[in-house]
Amino acid sequence: MTGSVKTTPESSAFTNALRPGVRRRELWAWAMYDFANSGYTTVVLTTVFNSYFVSVVAQGQSWGTLALTAALSVSYLLVMFTMPSLGAYADANGKKRRVLFLSTLGCVAATAMLAVVGPGAVLLGLVILAVSNYCYCVGESVIAAFLPEIAQPNALGRVSGWGWGFGYFGGMLALGLSLYIVTSLAAGGFEAPQYVAIVMLFTAGLFALSALPSFLLLHDRSLPNRRPRSAPLKQLKQAWRETSSFFPDFRLLLICGAFYQAGIAVVVTLAAVYANQAMGFTMAKTMLLVFVVNIAAAAGALTFGHFQDRAGHKKALALTLMGWILMVLVAYAAVSEWIFWVAAGLAGLCMGTSQSAGRAMVGALAPQGRLAEFYSLWTFAIQLAAVVGPFTYGLVTWLTDGNHRQALLVTGLFFVAGLVVLQRLDFARGIKVRDTYSLSGHENSLNEE
Repeated sequence: MTGSVKTTPESSAFTNALRPGVRRRELWAWAMYDFANSGYTTVVLTTVFNSYFVSVVAQGQSWGTLALTAALSVSYLLVMFTMPSLGAYADANGKKRRVLFLSTLGCVAATAMLAVVGPGAVLLGLVILAVSNYCYCVGESVIAAFLPEIAQPNALGRVSGWGWGFGYFGGMLALGLSLYIVTSLAAGGFEAPQYVAIVMLFTAGLFALSALPSFLLLHDRSLPNRRPRSAPLKQLKQAWRETSSFFPDFRLLLICGAFYQAGIAVVVTLAAVYANQAMGFTMAKTMLLVFVVNIAAAAGALTFGHFQDRAGHKKALALTLMGWILMVLVAYAAVSEWIFWVAAGLAGLCMGTSQSAGRAMVGALAPQGRLAEFYSLWTFAIQLAAVVGPFTYGLVTWLTDGNHRQALLVTGLFFVAGLVVLQRLDFARGIKVRDTYSLSGHENSLNEE
């Protein structure tokens, strides 16, 4: 017998998807951040705290949903105007991991502080929620910029899908344990402010613990590019102007993403509110609903990435947007509970595929050496969507005296608009432009250790 290492098809699949010098433990560490921060989005933004804020903190007032979406919109606006500058800083100094650590620390601390928000503490709850969401969004943008450093160009879809899929399991773990906490304490006579406080502390702790591998094992591989940086607004304007001059298809992707992510933001932020207000779900049943959505999303993300790499990024994204349109129509027409459960399953499948597909497309079109900056532009588009989508939903419910079904139907228009813009995007041309930019000497090569 020789001392050669026997490889399995599974290990070969992982190895062939990774860039030279990237070990599988680093892929795991990268995916663990998706695992870690999914608990925050699932428990705080999608299920527990948003529903708790509208029904308990705001005491069921008609303006509760609008106030919630307005606070989140403020945090998204701050991300929009500061992230391009933060991304340029991370690229210029090779400090993506430092920015990731600080943003994670901020989100964990703010999530824990949500435990003190009780009935009537509207302003306090909105401020802490906005801070936690701002820090979450910064971390989400920076972790995405590691993707092209880890994955081979022909494997961006499946590696992105592995991360998203693994992340949904993190969301399910956080939600499942939170559901246990809520049901156990409610059965013991505890009221919402008490068990929600415990859930917030638990969520913060799980985020901190699960993110540790990302800081211990993940490496910055892009060399510092030493590009000059400007003030945040000037940096944003300059980067946007440059996409028009050099990267027109990347700009189309940003516009497409801004539209369809607006619809996704509504689902992520207001699914629990819709289930409670339109379908009459209790908090426990709503948490179970979101758990099912996460299962479907994990399945979609883990399997769809392989299809995306084979069929092409544009075709894959178009298919998911058509799925979102179908989901909105089914949910709007749902008068029976089982039909709404079908819509929830569709939403989960589409969520896992469309978010993973978008992240992979950015990685395919962004030039090396400017990954954090270009992902920050994608973050700008997503945060613009997160402002417009939920705020539009909240505004429609306010104008229609609480008609959540009408607000959901309006949401479907965002997916239609995204699909229309996507048809104009020439992906092959975008790849050629990226390569031409690289050959002209504008980018720094990866430091493949």
